[in-house]
Amino acid sequence: MSRTFTPRSRRAAASGDEAVFDATAPGPAVAGVEQPRAEEAPGGKCAELIDRVLAERAVEPLFQPIVELETLRPVGVEALARGPVGTELRNAGALFAAAVAAGRLGELDTLCAERALESAAAAAVPPPLVFVNAEPAVVDQPLSARLLDLMGGGRSRIVLEYTERALSARPAALLQLAATVQGRGHCLALDDVGADPMSLAFLPLLEPEVVKLDLHLLRAPHAPRTVEVVAAVSAVAEQTGAVIVAEGIETEADLANARALGAHWGQGLLFGGPAPIDDLAPADPGGAAALRPSRPGLHLPAGTPFEAAAARGKARAGTPEVFAAYLEHLLRRAGAGAVVLASCTDPATARSWLPSLTGLAERAAFVGLVAPLHPAAVAPGLRFAESPRATVEECAAIVVAPRYTAALCGRGSRAAQQFAHTEDRALVAELARVILQQLPR
Repeated sequence: MSRTFTPRSRRAAASGDEAVFDATAPGPAVAGVEQPRAEEAPGGKCAELIDRVLAERAVEPLFQPIVELETLRPVGVEALARGPVGTELRNAGALFAAAVAAGRLGELDTLCAERALESAAAAAVPPPLVFVNAEPAVVDQPLSARLLDLMGGGRSRIVLEYTERALSARPAALLQLAATVQGRGHCLALDDVGADPMSLAFLPLLEPEVVKLDLHLLRAPHAPRTVEVVAAVSAVAEQTGAVIVAEGIETEADLANARALGAHWGQGLLFGGPAPIDDLAPADPGGAAALRPSRPGLHLPAGTPFEAAAARGKARAGTPEVFAAYLEHLLRRAGAGAVVLASCTDPATARSWLPSLTGLAERAAFVGLVAPLHPAAVAPGLRFAESPRATVEECAAIVVAPRYTAALCGRGSRAAQQFAHTEDRALVAELARVILQQLPR
């Protein structure tokens, strides 16, 4: 029974018509409007209506401008969905609630994206950037042939928006989708950042071209939590070149707050409500150029964590005792809001790590494990993927959090052991993606 990478201690480290379509939830949150939940959607009549909406592609895309905050020039648009005029499903919240109730959310989500890109492409002056929301609950469904066709050509660069819930719910599926989007030259946006502490931890893992601040930050610019979130987002933006967008700008005071918080772009009723694409002022083509070029290979790195670390010159000879000391230090630093990922190729090593990982799951934002264990042996709080046992023992532990990011990888037997430790954020994020893409879709 191998114990090469066993930790020194088993101790656990202790809506009206103007409602904005946000497909990250069945009923989008709009100030002053109570959105219907799926169980509140009208019954049989709405079920029939959603069938007709899908059959007749009866979704009307409206668009809201996104502006550069320094000059107030439009740089792109966000697509917003509406159901048929004069029906109970005109409101986006009711439309999506009906789709959830009918079990057809994935079809509606795809239709909304297709209609948005079709309308943008058919505009008299196609916008240089089109932001499209995507539903986390159906992130694992394949892109339709029509969507792939629309993404393959045209004069607009697409920015696909997700919340951190998509990555935490189906990490492998979202990374695969991110690779598909980037492979076609388009972009990603992480939405509602600041609404949940997990969003900050997942920022470097998705490494989006755009980060959208949750609107509550704009309403409380002096709050300690706002300052903490914006400082973390600004640090990521400086490191990666991401563009920060403030949502919900409705007044001149909101605009001043957005600028003070370091947002580059903004959107909200101050700059115009949802409207048909040809009713909007043409956007500055420079907006698309301001976004970082796509990186198709970023989200699905090959190999194992140790191989990736060794390729960067991080591997060195070590002993089981030194490795165990580093492991205990790393897991002890993983606090609330952290993403913790681990992989082991030896079942005995994996079992020895379980107490610490299970304890972390009680306070960390996300804990995932890939190992050759029976699922029944793993506590429900861990995201787990069973893997085959390998001939060469290898393991990795990774912590990604706003204040601490580190990875530890090991390979070999007690007689010939190597390990790598790094706090290089870019490398740690790469190693984390290696594990994330193996977790359940």
